[in-house]
Amino acid sequence: MNVQQSALFKKIHQRRVVSLLWVCVALLAGLGGAWSLVFSLMGRWDLVGLEVVLLVTAGAVAWLTQHQRTRLAWGLVLAIGYVTLCLFAMFFDGHDGVSPRTSHLYFLVLTLASMLVFRNESPLLRWSTVAVLMATFVVFASSKWPHSSELFIPPSLRLVGAWINTATAMVGLIALVHIMLSEGMPANSLERDIDLGLKRGEFFLLYQPQVQADGSVIGAEALLRWRHPKFGLVSPADFIPVAEQSGQILPVGAWVLSTAGQTLAHWLQVPALARLTLSVNVSARQFLQADFVDQVAAVVHEFGLNPSRLKLELTESTLIHDMNDIVQKMQQLRALGVGCALDDFGTGFSSLGYLKKLPLDQLKIDQTFVRDVLTDPSDAAIARTVLQLGESLGLSVIAEGVETPGQRDFLLENHCRFFQGYLFSRPLSLVDFETYAGKYRSS
Repeated sequence: MNVQQSALFKKIHQRRVVSLLWVCVALLAGLGGAWSLVFSLMGRWDLVGLEVVLLVTAGAVAWLTQHQRTRLAWGLVLAIGYVTLCLFAMFFDGHDGVSPRTSHLYFLVLTLASMLVFRNESPLLRWSTVAVLMATFVVFASSKWPHSSELFIPPSLRLVGAWINTATAMVGLIALVHIMLSEGMPANSLERDIDLGLKRGEFFLLYQPQVQADGSVIGAEALLRWRHPKFGLVSPADFIPVAEQSGQILPVGAWVLSTAGQTLAHWLQVPALARLTLSVNVSARQFLQADFVDQVAAVVHEFGLNPSRLKLELTESTLIHDMNDIVQKMQQLRALGVGCALDDFGTGFSSLGYLKKLPLDQLKIDQTFVRDVLTDPSDAAIARTVLQLGESLGLSVIAEGVETPGQRDFLLENHCRFFQGYLFSRPLSLVDFETYAGKYRSS
């Protein structure tokens, strides 16, 4: 999974940028308000003016952040912060042999924050910003100019300010390092959320109708979805790879299988739905468990299912494992009455030699081939070949990703009998699917 391209991780990054901006608002408002009061009591209205600028900036950044204009908000923090720090370090916080200059330490905070905020921006923007900030820090850290000025803050107050500036800058750096470390470990956070999601009932199934040529419904594919409490609907492309890698796909897959069993048990009680099949995707890791067949049998018996109504969809990646074990499990499932389909056929590792050995019931033409059957001769040839192969092996073939009448007509002309895709219906909630299936039920 490419984290840079993941919608979920972009959401996570955006939330962290928002948190960073609210921290900036608090710092700007807190430091600006406190120091403006101190400087006004001293009659240093020049310094009060700088602190008022920080207060106004805090308000503007808060408004922009509230309205999700985070890039502009950070640009304002960066521009005002840079100019203010340069003015302060040059005219009010120089080296005088009594107290050290410390205002330049905030350039380190701005540098680290810019690396975080500009993580998904162009490298030129990110590294040029970092270079300018670090060069400015080095200049002020290494130069003692000016040695004295009538604008300098009194040494006694600057000594107090040195403690405050150093402590505040260090706290800011620690907070940013924490954010950046957590930014580098989003999968660990997602693993914890998957566990919590199972316990809290955040996962649910949608049902995409599978139909015959006349549009009558013969069944559905159960599609797993996750409604995250913070990020809303999370794409399976984001959480399934994490669950696979962590092993959480096993409890997630068990939940899907059990939920599918409950659904089929309910359909058995409704005459208009009793003949429908339900396809469930099974990961390679789940299928290769030693007791997987026992798990399926337990669901069948627990809910009193007609096993022929349950169909397990396996991906071709499953076939790279122990073929004898796979064939044995599929034979046991067939003896139980449960059918198996090979999902996304043609995109993985299968060969005719493998296909001949497997006790399959169905092939699914992958949507990547269906999408361009009218414009790409190669995809059209692949689709025809899969249909002919299925017919010669006595397997039914279903085409997924059918979105246009032209695609359907091409498939019909090549003897495809079963379809799934947006042309017929998007994935539906259980209630909506049952209404749809009742309206377009197979006779």
